[in-house]
Amino acid sequence: MSAALTALKANRTKIWVGAVTLLLVFYLVVSFQRSLLLMSDPNLVAKAIGVAYLVLPVIGAWALVRELLFGARTERLAKILEAEGGLPEDTLPRTPAGRIIREAADLEFEKYRAEAEAAPDDWRSWFRLSCAYDAAGDRKRARASMRDAVRMFRAGPQKP
Repeated sequence: MSAALTALKANRTKIWVGAVTLLLVFYLVVSFQRSLLLMSDPNLVAKAIGVAYLVLPVIGAWALVRELLFGARTERLAKILEAEGGLPEDTLPRTPAGRIIREAADLEFEKYRAEAEAAPDDWRSWFRLSCAYDAAGDRKRARASMRDAVRMFRAGPQKP
């Protein structure tokens, strides 16, 4: 029982991603089915709404696949960096509630920004910069930096 609980805790994020993905797929299937019903209606307005409603599942499926691929690619890069011993250590001080203290994260960020500037074509430096952005609370730039890291990894030779 303890091993199952440990495995459950270790994969908590993946379980939530799977549950949300299943709910989204269910929503997309129902939306698609409803759009087909509307398009089969003899009323022209209903047909137009059905066609417009058909766009939602297409956009939703595209976004779902894109985010799942991003997550899988990010996890792959993290495993490579972990094997190389290149993951940034989480040594930042935290509040009693567990949140990273922003000022400390901002100071740590400068180290990773300088590393990325010194090696602009190295996906590893951009991965670590993404982690620093995330710790500093800048999620938008964290995702952009991680996308850059994934793009660099996929485009070029990986040299340690």
